[in-house]
Amino acid sequence: MITSRENERLKLARKLLAARKHRRESGLFACEGEDLVEAASAAGIEPVELLVAGETVAPELLASVSTLPHPARVIGVYRTADLPSAQRDVALGLWRLADPGNVGTLIRTADAFRAAVALSGGCADPLGPKALRASAGAIFRVPLVAWHEAPGRHVALVAHGGTPLADVDLTPPLTLLLGAERAGLPDELVAQSHKATIALPGPAESLNVAAAGAIALYEVSRRS
Repeated sequence: MITSRENERLKLARKLLAARKHRRESGLFACEGEDLVEAASAAGIEPVELLVAGETVAPELLASVSTLPHPARVIGVYRTADLPSAQRDVALGLWRLADPGNVGTLIRTADAFRAAVALSGGCADPLGPKALRASAGAIFRVPLVAWHEAPGRHVALVAHGGTPLADVDLTPPLTLLLGAERAGLPDELVAQSHKATIALPGPAESLNVAAAGAIALYEVSRRS
């Protein structure tokens, strides 16, 4: 059992939870909590390291590593290369979404509708602690594809001025483009895509990006 704060396995988990730089350089990431570790196992993805309070590491030491308000009982370390990467006919293209909660929630939404996710530069790290928790284990089932590999035609979801989503051809292969809530999608990207707007009968100016992504994927699924 690990009883030293200076243990290399603990140091690794601490670094992976703390900084995207360490995750990128090592090709590893860390998940906190039994639910995420069980989701990985169910997907056939085995940990490089598994730290379990009271079994492989002293509980107080694992608690000192955890980023959660109530420290996790288990932390698993995984290889980024082991995550799914196969192409799917439908994808969400996330452009510079800086909120890790939105990124994780949209990965979870993609899982519900059997879609892939493509992330541009400038997006929050999908393998950071907050995004992983928001994904609720979907990170182990949803393919993350390179931006330039996003499938089919591109439909840009814009708050105003697009064709009503109900009237847009959503036949796969297809990528639904979503921008950050304040900045939205850049003009040049919108110009290269078909513009679609979700009609809002209520007084709200716009939708949260995660809600917009869910509605758009449901619309694609409903027609299939």
